[in-house]
Amino acid sequence: MSRTSKHDIKKAAALKYESDKHSAPKVVGIGEGLVAEKMLQTAKESQVPIVEDLDVAKSLLKLDIGDEIPEELYYVIAEVLAFITRLDINAKDKYTLKEIVKGKHA
Repeated sequence: MSRTSKHDIKKAAALKYESDKHSAPKVVGIGEGLVAEKMLQTAKESQVPIVEDLDVAKSLLKLDIGDEIPEELYYVIAEVLAFITRLDINAKDKYTLKEIVKGKHA
């Protein structure tokens, strides 16, 4: 039987941001272990961009589904959305990074 360290356990969080409806991205899914693995598998199958950042995932896992991200995560999530935007040129209309960071880090 193999041992799994806490660092080997998958963690995942899913965010949704609609600038016309929300002031900040919302948590729409969180999971650890098998749930996280299923979330990642579903995202890959659906061609949803995945950004691997354990520190961000740990911070998001402290939130509840439906919570908006806290202000201290605005900048890092704006960087994630910028990365996704670069991956999908058509996404540029979906995200307004200035709104996310509310001008603090723009």
